[in-house]
Amino acid sequence: MGPYDNVLPEEKAHGQDTPRSLEEALNALSQDHQYLLAGDVFSKREIEHWIDVKHSEQEEVALRPHPHEFTLYYDL
Repeated sequence: MGPYDNVLPEEKAHGQDTPRSLEEALNALSQDHQYLLAGDVFSKREIEHWIDVKHSEQEEVALRPHPHEFTLYYDL
């Protein structure tokens, strides 16, 4: 089963895609999070805080080499 198996045909036709990175997912969440506000499940402040924390985490990870890079470039 692939990532598009549960996507509606009209969503495919409009080019809607799943995020390919945490950064893309956070940007999408920043633009569309009304469904999380329904029924007072989360407050706008909670969502914004969570997005800020995850952006900080993503930036920290981006600054460091991935373990696979060590294999590619430093393995003897």
